[in-house]
Amino acid sequence: MEKLKVASFFAGIGGIDLGFENTKHFKTVYANEFDPYPAEIFDSNFITKIDLKDIHNVSPTDLPDINCIIGGFPCTSFSIAGYQKGFEDERTGDLFFELARLIKAKRPEIIFLENVKNLVSHDNGKTFKIILDCLESMGYHIKYQVLNAAQYGNVPHGRERIYIVGFLDIEAYYHFEFPKPITLTKQLSDLIDFEKKQPAQYYYTKEKCTFYDTLKKQITKQHTIYQWRRKYVRENKSNLCPTLTANMGTGGHNVPLILTPYGIRKLTPRESFNLQGFPLSFILPTTISDGRLYKCAGNSVVVSVIQRIAENIFQANKFSKSK
Repeated sequence: MEKLKVASFFAGIGGIDLGFENTKHFKTVYANEFDPYPAEIFDSNFITKIDLKDIHNVSPTDLPDINCIIGGFPCTSFSIAGYQKGFEDERTGDLFFELARLIKAKRPEIIFLENVKNLVSHDNGKTFKIILDCLESMGYHIKYQVLNAAQYGNVPHGRERIYIVGFLDIEAYYHFEFPKPITLTKQLSDLIDFEKKQPAQYYYTKEKCTFYDTLKKQITKQHTIYQWRRKYVRENKSNLCPTLTANMGTGGHNVPLILTPYGIRKLTPRESFNLQGFPLSFILPTTISDGRLYKCAGNSVVVSVIQRIAENIFQANKFSKSK
């Protein structure tokens, strides 16, 4: 059976694409990303190469025939960690509407969007209502749900995101359901090497860290993740990694920390990608700095959650009357 053709926007490093392609039912045939660093990672891992155009300059004629549009449109305007300006943010506030412009022109049978949990409540729900009204006005039947990766992706990462799925066909819409929760069997130690000695740059020392004495006093358990919270240390007692962020490579606030036989250290970039569900075979180019790798990981998605949703999308789409 021929795979469904996907156009990917705000593609980043390709986490959503990988989740869809892992089902064996979808194939990314066009991908757009403005930032050259995640684009380099994408190009290192996918046959389809990134179109680096600003989405404002992407024409519907740039896209081949497609069945599906996917995208995690920028969330800084809606994130609790961001400015929460929403559509008023002059940097990113209009990007959803640029995506909507292309959806309207191409009318793919399926759309899939991802964003931060806070999108639902931003501006007392007005922002999310505008998004839903826009998609529904184009004929899409929409379902959405907030899912936590630890409950739906079998990854010990407490990451909540909203997922929006739309179908042009009402039968496909009726047959679609979001995945059910699954048992978490993977542990932090499956994805983080607490025993292996890592390069010196990942360790916190008295010479490099002004709050090292506080870290040493309060970080006492192995196989647990801690965070420095500006003035104190917080232990994550749920045996999960707290939500990875785009700025975790900058040092200081909210950086996940662990205790090892060789000292207190932050996660390596590879461990960060592990916690986002990327396989070890996923290439991290050596030309990209650790700081940018951390940002790319924090901005991405949990691949296993995407894959489960994409599988359900495909199964529901079998009922489309247009088939």
